[in-house]
Amino acid sequence: MRIGTFLFSVFIFSNSTFAQDTTYHSVTQQLLKIDELDQRYRNQIEFIETKYGRESKELQSLFNDMNFGDSINLTQVESIIKKYGWLGYDKIGYQASTALFMVIQHSKLSIQEKYLPLIKEAVKSGNANASNLALLEDRIAVFQGKMQTYGSQLFWSKATNAYIILPLSDPENVDKRRAEVGLQPISDYVSKWNIKWDVEEYKNKLPKISIEWQSILKQIIVE
Repeated sequence: MRIGTFLFSVFIFSNSTFAQDTTYHSVTQQLLKIDELDQRYRNQIEFIETKYGRESKELQSLFNDMNFGDSINLTQVESIIKKYGWLGYDKIGYQASTALFMVIQHSKLSIQEKYLPLIKEAVKSGNANASNLALLEDRIAVFQGKMQTYGSQLFWSKATNAYIILPLSDPENVDKRRAEVGLQPISDYVSKWNIKWDVEEYKNKLPKISIEWQSILKQIIVE
């Protein structure tokens, strides 16, 4: 099963500028190329899905290409981190540093767990985005079979034939937590997937959502 078929989150970018250490020029350029490859296939998902369908061979082929590209990117990013540690905005600029994060975010659970402490430290030092850390923490949680904190992770439900928010803890206060890390209100966020946020309705649906997601997780583990 290709997780990219149904699991989505939105990355937060900033217009802020940071002084960049020219010592890291070559690795910055490498990461900008990695960033391009990371987004190349993801930018085509909506178009291919709309044109050919969710279960089409064309979409499956796109995900195969995307997964191969992700594996290439991860090899490079792990080599960079091993040599330099986590490179923040101060050394390689915002876009290149964010590319480091995105490659980790798009990796398997064990990789995400491996680099989570590094990203947490980068946030503390002001060299990583707290909103992106929130996305990573949510993704790790849902793949561990736990509830997410910020409501950033969604998937396509075959039961409802619509996108739904994966199990979310304390949904009444989710906007407070999102605001603390610089994320927009959940109602605005999920509207991108034609979801109308209603906390009471979500709470009522949560048991069924949890059951469906746990079933999907079992399939992922088997595969």
